[in-house]
Amino acid sequence: MNMIMFETVSKLLEKRLGGAEFALSLPEISGRGHLSTNAAFILAESEKISPMEAALTLKKYLEGSAPDGFFHTIEIAEPGFLNFWFTERAIQNEFAKALEAGEGWGRPFDSVQGGHTKESKETVIVEYSQPNIAKPMHVGHLRSTIIGDALANIFEFTGRKVIRWNYIGDWGTQFGKLIAVAKKKNPQEALTNIMRDVKASVAVYKEFAEETKNDPELEEEARKEFKKLEDGDKENKALWEESVKASREEIEKVYDILGIKFDVWKGESSYEKELEPLIKRLKKDGIAKESEGALIVPLDDEGLPPGLIRKSDGATLYLTRDIASLEDRINNYKPDTILYVVDNGQSLHFQQLFAVAKKIGIDASRAHHVKFGLVLSEDMKRLSTRSGRHIPLMDVISEAISRARAVVDEKQPELSDVERERISKIIGIGALKYNDLSQNRMSDITLNWDKMLSLEGNSGPYLQYTYARLKSILRKADNVSDFEVGALVSEADHELMLKLLMFPETIESVIETYFPHYLANYLYSLAREVNSYYEKEPVLKAEPAVRNARLHLVQLAADVMRTGLSLLGIGVVERM
Repeated sequence: MNMIMFETVSKLLEKRLGGAEFALSLPEISGRGHLSTNAAFILAESEKISPMEAALTLKKYLEGSAPDGFFHTIEIAEPGFLNFWFTERAIQNEFAKALEAGEGWGRPFDSVQGGHTKESKETVIVEYSQPNIAKPMHVGHLRSTIIGDALANIFEFTGRKVIRWNYIGDWGTQFGKLIAVAKKKNPQEALTNIMRDVKASVAVYKEFAEETKNDPELEEEARKEFKKLEDGDKENKALWEESVKASREEIEKVYDILGIKFDVWKGESSYEKELEPLIKRLKKDGIAKESEGALIVPLDDEGLPPGLIRKSDGATLYLTRDIASLEDRINNYKPDTILYVVDNGQSLHFQQLFAVAKKIGIDASRAHHVKFGLVLSEDMKRLSTRSGRHIPLMDVISEAISRARAVVDEKQPELSDVERERISKIIGIGALKYNDLSQNRMSDITLNWDKMLSLEGNSGPYLQYTYARLKSILRKADNVSDFEVGALVSEADHELMLKLLMFPETIESVIETYFPHYLANYLYSLAREVNSYYEKEPVLKAEPAVRNARLHLVQLAADVMRTGLSLLGIGVVERM
């Protein structure tokens, strides 16, 4: 048998169903098999027969097509589900392969290469985070940063070349406002206290809003200052560069504590020189047209409102720069897939972007908007300060670590202060990330600190505690020797092995859907299975042959927990 069991079943069903989609899952109720599928309902619909008749047809087909000694039993359950039991030998053989793969278990499996990890030639650009210059990162950046990083990790794990792309909001009329106010100060103060200080820049934006109430001409000044910046004015460019430098330093402090890294940093400003040639091309090819002084791309044929390319005052827009950026990515990086991890509120923007791209000959099918919901308070309201401003992201991170520190101080007072601080950071950041990644990205999420930091239930600390518990068992076993996989014969052994064998399938489901919560939910399910397992079955006190086999089972469970959590960007600790 050259493929993992679940892939074997999947390939057989795909062949019979002609590629139609179906579901394979581990039954949640004991006694309903090792694996279950709804494939009979798909066959019933396509062949116009009853689900029970289709289930019988698939049962006979699978029994005749599967490798010898593969299925123990295939059961039909009303109204047409198929439940499979694998033979003990099949489970043991697959588990032996998983152990042989070691820390590489979960990566694509290449039967042609004799079971080695399959390397992909696919290149994937994952754009995420997208902070703005001259403003602190706020809680609204949290989900894009966490979800995007997890997806990048998972794509990279599966052998793809991943380009982690941070698209910075470093251009626009806000810099005109900043420069206009800065120039009213003395030059040294403008540099030191405004352009080089992100918090001071935020204060200037507020100051600008107040001053325009009494001085409406300040808006015109801001527009002129930004126009000078666009035209390359040396003074304005120097002020802008100071702001960009200061902001990046602040942004990288957040990334450092979250463990986030990027391969490409590009701002909207990177595409200024490409915009005029792009606009000329859109006009020349008849794609864009004038409308009330503005330039638009009609998208009626796509069922969308027109895309605004240039305003009546000559200013370009985010859409214009995104078209130039998309062309840059495709022409210079040759990606097979481009993921934009951006919130739900930008759905229309990306529909328009992909529609315009198609009109100018860009293969937009490779680009996908990975959308997500808001971060809300526990009362399901938008998180913000009393002034209505977004909460700084660093404040949220600090709160997570501080609360984790309180838990660590209570549970492990014997540790040194340095060690407790290290563990608190891992647990706090892990709790914050897992709270997001364990939920469907399409939904709004809340920051419930007590739930996030609980050592019980579906939380990051619970998974980290489970890993630490597994490592504790392994530390106590100082005389582990070679083992016979045939010693794993109990039903609990089989259930845990099957759960571990589902790891590659889980990884593939995230790749196909861009839903990292599939992996998070799998890890939670595995943690529950593991905790149940060593409460029911002796490991260290089992007779020697079984003890050795079960220690290898515990080792693979620990490896999968650590690998899975690391793919979500979550660290582990050996002791908790």
